[in-house]
Amino acid sequence: SIWAPSPSTTRGQPTQLSSDPKGERLAYANNKSIFLRSIDNPALSTQYSAHTTATTVARFSPSGYYVASGDVSGTVRVWDCVGEGTTKGEYHIIGGRINDLAWDGDSARIIAVGDGKEKYGHCITADSGNSVGEISGHSSQINSVSIRQQRPLRAATVSDDTSLVFYHGAPFKFNTILRKHQRFTYGVAFSPDGSSIVSVGADKQIFLYDGKTGEPRAEIGAGEHKGSIFSVSWARDSKKFVTSSADQMVKIWDAEAGKAIQTWRMGEEGKVSVPDHQVGVVWPSGRSDGLIISLNLNGDLTYLSEGEQAPRRVVHGHQKNITAVAQSESKASGPTLFTGSSDGRICNWAIAAGTADYVDGDGHSNYVSAIASAPSGRIYSVGWDDSLRSIDATATVFTGSATATDGQPKGVAATPNGGLTAVATHKGVETFNKDGQKQKDTRFGGGTMSPTAIAATDNLLAVAGDDSTLHILSPTSLDPKHKLTALNSTISALSFSPTGQYLAAGFANGKISVFDTATWEIAISRWSSHTGRLTGIAWNGEGTHA
Repeated sequence: SIWAPSPSTTRGQPTQLSSDPKGERLAYANNKSIFLRSIDNPALSTQYSAHTTATTVARFSPSGYYVASGDVSGTVRVWDCVGEGTTKGEYHIIGGRINDLAWDGDSARIIAVGDGKEKYGHCITADSGNSVGEISGHSSQINSVSIRQQRPLRAATVSDDTSLVFYHGAPFKFNTILRKHQRFTYGVAFSPDGSSIVSVGADKQIFLYDGKTGEPRAEIGAGEHKGSIFSVSWARDSKKFVTSSADQMVKIWDAEAGKAIQTWRMGEEGKVSVPDHQVGVVWPSGRSDGLIISLNLNGDLTYLSEGEQAPRRVVHGHQKNITAVAQSESKASGPTLFTGSSDGRICNWAIAAGTADYVDGDGHSNYVSAIASAPSGRIYSVGWDDSLRSIDATATVFTGSATATDGQPKGVAATPNGGLTAVATHKGVETFNKDGQKQKDTRFGGGTMSPTAIAATDNLLAVAGDDSTLHILSPTSLDPKHKLTALNSTISALSFSPTGQYLAAGFANGKISVFDTATWEIAISRWSSHTGRLTGIAWNGEGTHA
């Protein structure tokens, strides 16, 4: 199975979420992929990776058989979401970022909008990409689009130029422009029954319009939201809708009464928290349990239930590339994985459940370059903020304060007895005791060699260099014990077997050599299936396979 990342988000911009007609799956963008994730079991997901640039939005078709997804290059792809993810069509729409997509009720037409150079949107047929209308009337990027699911077909778009443009179709053509908002307009949505349109924006205002004529009906909720409203989604009964805002609030509104009937505020009470800005929301239409899913700037998916004040669950994960991983056996619930990413975030994954939690406390502020596990229940991590951090694996919390390293860390290794932690930096090697106090340091070749990988047992410390050498040291004194030179390539990964009998070295050319630590002769040289740089090696518990 694929454990999906969190949705990609951008401060000050809405992030579009979409649910399938049955209310079983969520679609969203991360990096160059689209993820379709089970709502009830977030550990189950599928990945669509045919886009060649960063993806921005994905929308299920009303039939539930297809997904349309867009990227920053202005390309829209239509693909099968029930079978094997086969691409049905690839269409270049605009010369810039796709901000939103909408399907018509027949799953036949798609309107794609965004920040183009010649135009800001276009309407096409889903099966062939033929033009079936013109999206015009705006003078700046379009942030959101919605299509009425009943006939006569209608569409609405909202833009940074503060206006809402109403279209008649099909083919879709300009009908009228409405300038009710005072600032950027971020979200627009037709009600499921087609009777109403709602628009929201940076001016914290909400406007309702007639779904057939586009005539303005009412402004509601003045003064309720204290920050930009980024997203809006209707309930399936078309009587209520939900909004998410930069004021960290999610609100349910009674459309007829024009009043908020329930409010959730995320984050600590009374504390302003930018990561808790609510930048996306969806009210899955096919469900009867009143579930609402809201997305914050941090990428967390919060499950809310109408009528309940406490969130049902919060789904965590990484938004950026995972750069380091280590396994811990210290929890009673079973083995867990600790993963670090390029933005400094460290997550703890329950392997059995496939769910993640953040490590509490002040962590790294930059790229996590390596994580090591010690049997004592400690996890050690190093990052490009030039620091070493210690984590209590049982409590899932950072312990103590950050320990500064002498240079940019390349790797970290912990002795099995938990007594020492060794950090390889671009300058050399440093060792620390379990309390984070520095013990020893050394440099190689007068500072001319930069370490590339590190591994440790209680009696041996292996350090690989960028000059294709392998140094074996004493962990406690850092005195040299052995040195291997003239290796066929630079070593990029090192790992001792559980008993310390063998040392596996992975090379930048994809080869793996296994050394006998008693003689430092090559014991195995046949492991050569990789064709690229080795990034990590792990042994099984018996030391028979790696």
